[in-house]
Amino acid sequence: MTSPDYSKQGYKEIVTSLENSVLSITINRAKYRNTFSIELFDDLVHIFDLADRDDSVRAIILTAEPTAPAFCSGADISGGWDVLWKEESEKEGEHAHRDTGGMLSLVIYRCRKITIAAVNGNAAGVGMTALHLPFDFRFVWAGAKLTFPFFAAGSILKVRLLTNHNLTLNLFPSNVTYLLPRLIGHSRATSLLLTGMTVSPDSPYIQSLYHQILPTRSEVYPAAKAFATELVANSSQMAVAYTKGLLQHPGNSIEENHLLDSRVIKLLASSVDGAEGAKSFKERRVPKFTGVLSKDSSPWYPWWHRVDVRHLKTKL
Repeated sequence: MTSPDYSKQGYKEIVTSLENSVLSITINRAKYRNTFSIELFDDLVHIFDLADRDDSVRAIILTAEPTAPAFCSGADISGGWDVLWKEESEKEGEHAHRDTGGMLSLVIYRCRKITIAAVNGNAAGVGMTALHLPFDFRFVWAGAKLTFPFFAAGSILKVRLLTNHNLTLNLFPSNVTYLLPRLIGHSRATSLLLTGMTVSPDSPYIQSLYHQILPTRSEVYPAAKAFATELVANSSQMAVAYTKGLLQHPGNSIEENHLLDSRVIKLLASSVDGAEGAKSFKERRVPKFTGVLSKDSSPWYPWWHRVDVRHLKTKL
């Protein structure tokens, strides 16, 4: 497929660049302390969906300008709570609401490409959830202040201290109770969520979440970019997608997982990338993988049942 021109997508809250198969996305709301807006949500959902289907993209990095007040300081509800609710779901009732942070988390989590969060500033609320947890890798500035201010008493005060911005309130779990315990363990996740404590990346509560902790803000994105560039140069697009699938959707038993692993091995070994891998091994050179998801993915993938989270209207 022909790669889309990301500069012509009409994005309002992000800046993009595509280089050597690495798509970089920069949050561009410094004036508003990089708060999470509906426009930012729309831009990110669109670009992650587009990049997932674009064969020329092999890795995606999300970051922010290192001079901005924060990587993301939470949700912007300066216009009131009504910005969170859609008229259609309001007619149906509370069961019809779909959390925007959670919707974005699903889009990023399901992305078949390598995803990297380059957290080069303070992060709170949705900045710690949808813009943090569903990524494959996380690079972070050592001096960042990090908090999940959802359930603890005094959370509004904590966010004000973190951002110096009293119009930000974070009530967006964004699948955090599913993802965080699986990433860092149930005990540490409980401590972070129920206390709402503010921690630094080297805290024993959260340190294991990060692939690399960098001493300065300006070092975070370059480190993530170098890492992504090396990964895409030496990995198969098909192998990445299948491996992510196995990590996120393993079998219910070791026997079932063995069957899934075996089929993935058969598919990859029989593919153009499998042939190139064997040839490059024999010739003692770096492989040049050319397989792409749009042409070479098996109809068996995804092998798991995908839940449709859309709410179907029942009222006119």
